[in-house]
Amino acid sequence: MQKHAITIAPSIMCADLANLEAGIREIEAAGLDTLHIDVIDGSFSPSMPLGIDTIKRLRELTDLAFDVHIMANDNEFFIQEMINIGVEQITFHLETSIHIDRYINLMKKNNVKVGVALNPATPLSVLEYVLPQVDTVLLMLINPGFATDKNEKQVRYANKKVTDLREMIDRLGLDTRIEVDGRVSLETITDLVAAGADFLVAGSTSLFVKGYTLAENKATMEEKIAAGLKQREES
Repeated sequence: MQKHAITIAPSIMCADLANLEAGIREIEAAGLDTLHIDVIDGSFSPSMPLGIDTIKRLRELTDLAFDVHIMANDNEFFIQEMINIGVEQITFHLETSIHIDRYINLMKKNNVKVGVALNPATPLSVLEYVLPQVDTVLLMLINPGFATDKNEKQVRYANKKVTDLREMIDRLGLDTRIEVDGRVSLETITDLVAAGADFLVAGSTSLFVKGYTLAENKATMEEKIAAGLKQREES
């Protein structure tokens, strides 16, 4: 298995949307280096938290690496907009993509890392031909854009899907990272890391748990990650 440092990527949607600069500064002060940004068109998923101009402004405010997750039906438009802004990684959904290789080539040509995302029930078999071309596979562990439903839990097969993807990546001898998104909580992190996840989208159930500072929550996350890595090494 390829070994990556575990990345914690705070979801900007969980910061104060009326004071994003303060949220950015708090994330930077906590020693984090990656920001997860959801770009949602209101059609693929029933929310639309940030506009393109807001993301453009955020780019001017910080050197954090932008990990952009596009949840849209018109991927090429948003991919080009994010390339123009200057983000580090763009992830798009295979479920809404017709010209997958075209999108991958567009990003590679512009030196942007390539991510592909799968909804919870989408099988890993759709990755068969594209996996060697991508840097990251993002596995949605809840239905995209429904995080506001606090009662929604991770799909019951979340850990199995991560394990199966890790086995597929290792079998092919690839260096692809596994990103997980959706209720990546203090209760689930250890198992997800043990299963092979190495890129954690951190939201309201982990880094932004109320009643604690970002630094305190980050320290707790790091304890859970260490436990997961120990389990991984022992298995």
